[in-house]
Amino acid sequence: MENQQVGEFVSETFTWTIENFSKLKNQKLYSEVFLIGDWKWRILIFPKGNNVKQLSVYLEVVDASDLPFLWTRYAEFSLTVVNQLNSNKSITKDSKHGFNSSESDWGFTSFMALSELCDSNNGFLRNDKCIIEADVSVRKVDIKILEDQGTGSSAANEPSEQEDQGQEPSSVDSVQVPHSSVTTPSSQQVVAFQDAPSSRQVFIEPTDSYVDPSIVKVHDKVPFTPVGKLMDFRGLGKIEKVFVPLLEEVCSWHPSLVECQKKRSRTFIEWAFTALGRVLHFLKTTKVKDMTEDACEHLQLLWEELETFKFDLAWLEPSVQTALNLKKLVERAGQVQKQREDVDALEIEVKRLKARLAVAEIDLEVAKRDLAKAEVGFGNDTDMNRELGYGGH
Repeated sequence: MENQQVGEFVSETFTWTIENFSKLKNQKLYSEVFLIGDWKWRILIFPKGNNVKQLSVYLEVVDASDLPFLWTRYAEFSLTVVNQLNSNKSITKDSKHGFNSSESDWGFTSFMALSELCDSNNGFLRNDKCIIEADVSVRKVDIKILEDQGTGSSAANEPSEQEDQGQEPSSVDSVQVPHSSVTTPSSQQVVAFQDAPSSRQVFIEPTDSYVDPSIVKVHDKVPFTPVGKLMDFRGLGKIEKVFVPLLEEVCSWHPSLVECQKKRSRTFIEWAFTALGRVLHFLKTTKVKDMTEDACEHLQLLWEELETFKFDLAWLEPSVQTALNLKKLVERAGQVQKQREDVDALEIEVKRLKARLAVAEIDLEVAKRDLAKAEVGFGNDTDMNRELGYGGH
C-alpha cells in the first residue's frame, strides 16, 4: 500500500488481489482492512452483481457502528479493476463522499459488465485472478477550538458532488437502481445484504475544543438510535426533529438550559441538546415493562453522556434515577408473571386430567355393566383347569 501526502490530503493506494474469482460463491466479499487517516477502510464487492448483471464495487468505513456519535469523514477516492494485459485499459471510476453512520459505504453498483469482466481475452481475469485497487484521499483535520469554528463546520462535513446532484442515502424508503455513472451506497440496492447494525452505540465526551472523530476517546456502547431528519432549534443549531418538541417543552420550564449554552460553539450546542433530547426521548417513549437490564444500562450511559455538557439537571435527575431503579421491579414482575403462567399451565393440566378421569370412570361403569350381562347364565361349576382328555377307561 502506497502512502503520500498532497497538500491538505493524505492519499494511499490499496491493492486487492482476489484468487479463484470465478469460483466465488459469496454474494458479497470484503477485502482486508487498510488504514488511511487513522480510519479503517476496506473494499466491498458483489462478484455476481448487486441486483444487476454488473460487478458492484464500493469503498467502506470499517466498524462504522462503533465510531463516535455524529462522526463523519470526507474522502475522495477512485476504484480500479486492473487490466492485467494492458494497464492502460484498466477501468477506473472516481467519486467523493462524506461517509457517516447512515452511509458508511459508497461506490458503484454498475461498475462493469460481468460478461466483460469474465471474458479471459479482455485481460481483467488472468489465471482466475482479479485485481482491484482503491486510491483514497482524506483531509488532514487539525485540532481546533470549537468557538473558533463559528458554525462548527469542517472539511470533514463537505458534501460530495454526488450528494449535490440529488443522490439519496441508503436509508430512503424508495430507491431506484442508478445508472452506472452514478455512485450509490451498496446497502441501497439489496437490503438483505446489509450487515446487521450494531445494537450498541458509542459515546463521546465533549470538550471546548474540537477533536477529529477518528481520535475521540471511545467510551462504552449503548443501543443506537438512528439519526432522523434535522430541524432548527431556537436558532442554536440543527437537532433531530423528534427531539425538538421535547426540548421546547423543558426549555420553557427551565430557561437556564439555553442560557448556559449560549457561549458555546454551534457544534457543541448541537451535541449538548442532542444528548438532552436522547434522554428525554428515552423517558418519553419507554414503558416501565421495558426497563430491563440492557435498557437501564442504556439510560445510564445516556445520562453520563448528558452530564458532561454541564447542564443544571437537578430537575431531571429524580426521574432518571426512578427509571434506573425500575430494574428490580421489572425483574420481580417478570418472576411473578412466570409463576402466574406456571400456575395457569398447571390448572389447565389438572382440568385435562380431570376430564380424562371422568371419561375413564364412565368407561369403567360401562365395562362393569357389560361384565354383569356376560356373567348371566355362565356356569361357575365348570373346572376351567380340567384336562380335556381323549377317552379311556
